[in-house]
Amino acid sequence: MKFIAKLIVSTLAVLIASWFLDGVTISGASDSDKFLTALMVAVALAFLNAVLKPILAFLTIPITILTLGLFYLVLNAVIILLADKLVTNFHVDGFLTALFFSIILSFVTSVLEAILGTNKKERNTDK
Repeated sequence: MKFIAKLIVSTLAVLIASWFLDGVTISGASDSDKFLTALMVAVALAFLNAVLKPILAFLTIPITILTLGLFYLVLNAVIILLADKLVTNFHVDGFLTALFFSIILSFVTSVLEAILGTNKKERNTDK
Protein backbone atom coordinates (compact mmCIF):
# COMPACT_ATOMS: atom_id res chain seq x y z
CA MET A 1 0.00 0.00 0.00
CA LYS A 2 2.86 2.34 0.81
CA PHE A 3 4.40 1.72 -2.63
CA ILE A 4 1.15 2.67 -4.37
CA ALA A 5 0.91 5.88 -2.32
CA LYS A 6 4.49 6.79 -3.22
CA LEU A 7 3.79 6.00 -6.87
CA ILE A 8 0.77 8.31 -6.89
CA VAL A 9 2.81 11.04 -5.20
CA SER A 10 5.53 10.60 -7.82
CA THR A 11 2.94 10.74 -10.59
CA LEU A 12 1.56 14.01 -9.25
CA ALA A 13 5.10 15.34 -8.88
CA VAL A 14 5.86 14.48 -12.53
CA LEU A 15 2.72 16.32 -13.64
CA ILE A 16 3.52 19.37 -11.51
CA ALA A 17 7.19 19.47 -12.55
CA SER A 18 6.26 19.17 -16.23
CA TRP A 19 3.87 22.08 -15.78
CA PHE A 20 6.74 24.26 -14.51
CA LEU A 21 9.17 23.47 -17.33
CA ASP A 22 8.48 24.25 -20.98
CA GLY A 23 11.01 21.66 -22.18
CA VAL A 24 9.17 18.73 -20.61
CA THR A 25 6.16 17.47 -22.56
CA ILE A 26 3.57 14.96 -21.43
CA SER A 27 1.26 14.48 -24.36
CA GLY A 28 -2.07 12.77 -24.57
CA ALA A 29 -5.51 13.25 -26.02
CA SER A 30 -7.15 13.79 -22.64
CA ASP A 31 -6.20 14.53 -19.06
CA SER A 32 -6.53 10.86 -18.17
CA ASP A 33 -4.03 9.99 -20.93
CA LYS A 34 -1.61 12.53 -19.49
CA PHE A 35 -2.09 11.07 -16.01
CA LEU A 36 -1.41 7.55 -17.33
CA THR A 37 1.72 8.80 -19.10
CA ALA A 38 2.89 10.48 -15.89
CA LEU A 39 2.18 7.22 -14.04
CA MET A 40 4.31 5.33 -16.57
CA VAL A 41 7.09 7.90 -16.09
CA ALA A 42 6.88 7.42 -12.32
CA VAL A 43 7.07 3.63 -12.73
CA ALA A 44 10.01 3.94 -15.15
CA LEU A 45 11.83 6.30 -12.77
CA ALA A 46 11.20 3.96 -9.84
CA PHE A 47 12.56 1.01 -11.82
CA LEU A 48 15.61 2.91 -13.11
CA ASN A 49 16.33 4.33 -9.65
CA ALA A 50 16.11 0.87 -8.11
CA VAL A 51 18.11 -1.05 -10.71
CA LEU A 52 20.42 1.23 -12.68
CA LYS A 53 21.15 4.14 -10.36
CA PRO A 54 23.03 2.14 -7.68
CA ILE A 55 25.31 0.71 -10.37
CA LEU A 56 25.97 4.14 -11.87
CA ALA A 57 26.49 5.66 -8.44
CA PHE A 58 29.06 2.98 -7.58
CA LEU A 59 30.91 3.42 -10.86
CA THR A 60 31.09 7.20 -10.46
CA ILE A 61 32.17 7.38 -6.81
CA PRO A 62 35.50 9.10 -7.59
CA ILE A 63 33.97 11.90 -9.67
CA THR A 64 31.12 12.28 -7.18
CA ILE A 65 33.63 12.75 -4.36
CA LEU A 66 35.70 15.11 -6.50
CA THR A 67 32.65 17.30 -7.21
CA LEU A 68 31.47 17.14 -3.59
CA GLY A 69 28.35 15.20 -4.57
CA LEU A 70 27.18 17.49 -7.36
CA PHE A 71 27.75 14.78 -9.96
CA TYR A 72 24.83 12.94 -8.40
CA LEU A 73 22.61 15.57 -10.04
CA VAL A 74 24.06 14.50 -13.37
CA LEU A 75 23.07 10.90 -12.59
CA ASN A 76 19.52 12.05 -11.86
CA ALA A 77 19.39 13.85 -15.22
CA VAL A 78 20.69 10.75 -17.02
CA ILE A 79 18.00 8.62 -15.36
CA ILE A 80 15.33 11.10 -16.53
CA LEU A 81 16.71 11.05 -20.07
CA LEU A 82 16.55 7.25 -20.02
CA ALA A 83 12.93 7.43 -18.86
CA ASP A 84 12.32 9.79 -21.80
CA LYS A 85 13.50 7.04 -24.14
CA LEU A 86 11.44 4.33 -22.42
CA VAL A 87 8.06 6.08 -22.11
CA THR A 88 6.09 7.18 -25.13
CA ASN A 89 4.27 10.53 -24.94
CA PHE A 90 6.96 11.84 -22.55
CA HIS A 91 9.67 14.10 -23.92
CA VAL A 92 12.50 16.07 -22.34
CA ASP A 93 14.25 18.61 -24.60
CA GLY A 94 17.80 18.12 -23.39
CA PHE A 95 20.25 17.49 -20.61
CA LEU A 96 19.85 20.88 -18.92
CA THR A 97 16.06 20.53 -18.95
CA ALA A 98 16.40 17.04 -17.45
CA LEU A 99 18.67 18.47 -14.75
CA PHE A 100 16.15 21.16 -13.80
CA PHE A 101 13.32 18.62 -14.04
CA SER A 102 15.10 16.34 -11.58
CA ILE A 103 15.59 19.20 -9.11
CA ILE A 104 11.95 20.31 -9.35
CA LEU A 105 10.77 16.69 -9.19
CA SER A 106 12.75 16.05 -6.00
CA PHE A 107 11.44 19.21 -4.38
CA VAL A 108 7.79 18.61 -5.33
CA THR A 109 7.99 14.97 -4.22
CA SER A 110 9.39 16.02 -0.84
CA VAL A 111 6.66 18.61 -0.34
CA LEU A 112 3.87 16.22 -1.36
CA GLU A 113 5.21 13.45 0.88
CA ALA A 114 5.40 15.89 3.79
CA ILE A 115 1.83 17.04 3.20
CA LEU A 116 0.35 13.59 2.64
CA GLY A 117 2.53 11.82 5.19
CA THR A 118 3.58 8.99 2.86
CA ASN A 119 7.21 9.09 3.99
CA LYS A 120 6.56 8.48 7.69
CA LYS A 121 7.71 5.22 9.19
CA GLU A 122 4.97 3.05 10.58
CA ARG A 123 5.22 2.61 14.31
CA ASN A 124 4.88 -0.77 15.89
CA THR A 125 2.40 -0.39 18.73
CA ASP A 126 2.48 -4.09 19.68
CA LYS A 127 4.77 -4.17 22.71
